[in-house]
Amino acid sequence: MSFSHAFNPTSLREYDIRGIVGQTLDAKDAFAIGRTFGSIVADKGGRTVAVGYDGRVSSPELEAALVEGLVASGMHVLRVGRCPTPMLYYASTVKQTDGAVMVTGSHNPANYNGFKMMLMRKPFFGEQIKQLGERSASGQVVPEAEGSSESIDITADYVARLMADWDGGDRILKVVWDNGNGAAGDVLPRLTSSLPGEHIILNQQIDGTFPAHHPDPTVAKNLEQIIAEVAKQGADLGIAFDGDADRIGVVDDKGQIFWGDQLLVVLARDVLKSHPKGTIIADVKASQVLFDEVERAGGTPLMWRTGHSLIKSKMAETGSPLAGEMSGHVFFADKWYGFDDALYAAVRLLGIVARSSEKLSAVRDALPATVSTPELRFDCEDTRKFQVIDEVAARLKEEGAAVADIDGVRVKTEDGWWLLRASNTQAVLVARAEATSEEGLERLKAALVSQLEKSGLEAPDFSGENAGH
Repeated sequence: MSFSHAFNPTSLREYDIRGIVGQTLDAKDAFAIGRTFGSIVADKGGRTVAVGYDGRVSSPELEAALVEGLVASGMHVLRVGRCPTPMLYYASTVKQTDGAVMVTGSHNPANYNGFKMMLMRKPFFGEQIKQLGERSASGQVVPEAEGSSESIDITADYVARLMADWDGGDRILKVVWDNGNGAAGDVLPRLTSSLPGEHIILNQQIDGTFPAHHPDPTVAKNLEQIIAEVAKQGADLGIAFDGDADRIGVVDDKGQIFWGDQLLVVLARDVLKSHPKGTIIADVKASQVLFDEVERAGGTPLMWRTGHSLIKSKMAETGSPLAGEMSGHVFFADKWYGFDDALYAAVRLLGIVARSSEKLSAVRDALPATVSTPELRFDCEDTRKFQVIDEVAARLKEEGAAVADIDGVRVKTEDGWWLLRASNTQAVLVARAEATSEEGLERLKAALVSQLEKSGLEAPDFSGENAGH
């Protein structure tokens, strides 16, 4: 039977395939992903693919169609079932599968869903996703074959492996967790019952409608519930996950948010004790404070491009033991496997806090104070966004500015720094600025606005966007 299938072009993203269920993504797409990705695995001489799915309402149907497509390509599918994304990565790693596909909408609204993939236990992204789309449309798949599938339960093994790196001290912690009704809901109580201390879990039940709040811990509004509960319980800290638990959010005992780069400072100081001079990678949106603190702790800071697949690849290339992003992705490769896992990051963070006599708020308060804008996103046509970055970069270099251009432009001045980059996944430009004073931040924002205007863009309103960091 001949096969060809054209995806909605908006669904083929830089790091995954993603769309609105029933509009730009459906079961036919899921089958086509299985049929084509299975063919790509077969071309590499592979035969086993691990598959998991998150707690979204549409995920079981999409997973079933995906498996059908993989089986039709001759694959043997290990069905891990409903699980957090990192548990699927773990299954693929320890079972040494040739491919892995996770059905997940991650931190997107409830009506979205998508697919994250690994090929030969490495990220499958960028050009590979584009080629998958082209192969599917042209029907370039292996002849139909009869594969097979089996369901496996790896939860107990996964929790045991998370706990194998527990290294806490004598301090007994009280911890509030917010599962956000996400995919970690079945694993989390098993993990907390293995950990010492007192644990309170909010929104444990997996519910793809996300009734409590949106599952994205990088947005302050989504942390209001856990902040209130930390105060009510007098807890040592709070830990929140996104919808598929590959991203972590942390609040300290005072209810202050530990942003991704601040969390990485705490983790890096610990990792560098056993990996002196180790390369610690963070994305271009991270605070200068992070890079300075890594250096102060005896590490080698490396600024890299935003995107979990890009960070993972750079880690493998440099032998980095730890990396992180502002978005809450944390990657350990010192004892762990180099993939982003919020549950594992939580275990390591709790170990650090349990070995410390200091409160987490004291650690945060001791970091150099800065004022910054949040991540500012504004519309810019896909056809124009990268041109704007090129124009800005050319002008800045002509002016002799101190520019890092690994991912957009990051400009360093006496006041601090500002960043302008094009999103890889949306028709938007992303801006951010950080300074040591309010006045300095205003100057940075003015410089950014000036560059946007020179490229004929109306600058977004940055007023009232300052926040301590």
